[in-house]
Amino acid sequence: MIGVGYLGRFHAQKYAALEDVELVGVADVNSEQCRFVAEECSCPSFADYKKLLPLVDAVSIAVPTPYHHKVAGHCLDRGIDVLLEKPMTVTLEEADDLIEKADKKDLILQIGHLERFNPAVQAMEPFLTTPVFIESNRIATFKSRGADVDVVLDLMIHDIDIILNIIKSPIKTIHTVGAPVATASTDIANARLIFENGATANVTVSRISRINMRKMRIFQPGSYINVDFGNKKVMTIQLSEELRDSGMPKQDVELRTFADGDALMSEITSFITHVQQRTKPAVSGVEGRRALAVALQVMDQIKEHQKLDLFQNFLHSQKS
Repeated sequence: MIGVGYLGRFHAQKYAALEDVELVGVADVNSEQCRFVAEECSCPSFADYKKLLPLVDAVSIAVPTPYHHKVAGHCLDRGIDVLLEKPMTVTLEEADDLIEKADKKDLILQIGHLERFNPAVQAMEPFLTTPVFIESNRIATFKSRGADVDVVLDLMIHDIDIILNIIKSPIKTIHTVGAPVATASTDIANARLIFENGATANVTVSRISRINMRKMRIFQPGSYINVDFGNKKVMTIQLSEELRDSGMPKQDVELRTFADGDALMSEITSFITHVQQRTKPAVSGVEGRRALAVALQVMDQIKEHQKLDLFQNFLHSQKS
């Protein structure tokens, strides 16, 4: 395990609990935190992750995003399979380099889009038919961890990945708004993704809310699905041909809960299975890059809008 801060510590705990896995060691530049997690998981600690590489077959990487490419690149060069936390990298060029390194050596490169393993998300998949409109809201209280990147890379990329997996069509246009509030980068944002097949997704994220909420509603002909990521609930509503007095079709509503599901353990056991069986992950480097490409496009568009607004404000002040 490379990087044992808030999220990396949980990774290490999961690996330590698996019977068919040996947690060889944990590495982090924060020596105190590294020793704490090592003692907690009964394994050695390493201040330099490179000293860990000759000892392992696979690694999880949960270092700050700007270091993803460097650390994952070193591991892949050494012939080590990698589970890399999201966002995959900072740039598409870095993502392409990691994909190429993995492909050349037939290595596993899985990207940690954790919500794909949320039991509620997996439970909704059998009910998907032809989604035509998706409404997604992911709002959170402010946390310093993750604030090293834009809220689009921190939060929205989760929903972008899920939506791209649901709607099997290229994106035609993107319309965005966003603003910095508590940090120097964007803290609240909205993106409307319009696909070539006519489907639309409206995605809103914020990391400056007073509450935490992660929900998605998927509308399709004859039904819609309400997914509560945080509470691990799925509500499906099927519309019948029989009408109510109001003219609205009668509804068959089912609510399913998955309180006992552990998305991180599912993600990690999936990674280990791919390592053992040499199979391609559902969220490989290609899928990670796909989500990153859309996220970066959203970010670029928001930045252009912000520059335009600032320029217009400057011209207005000059005229005044």
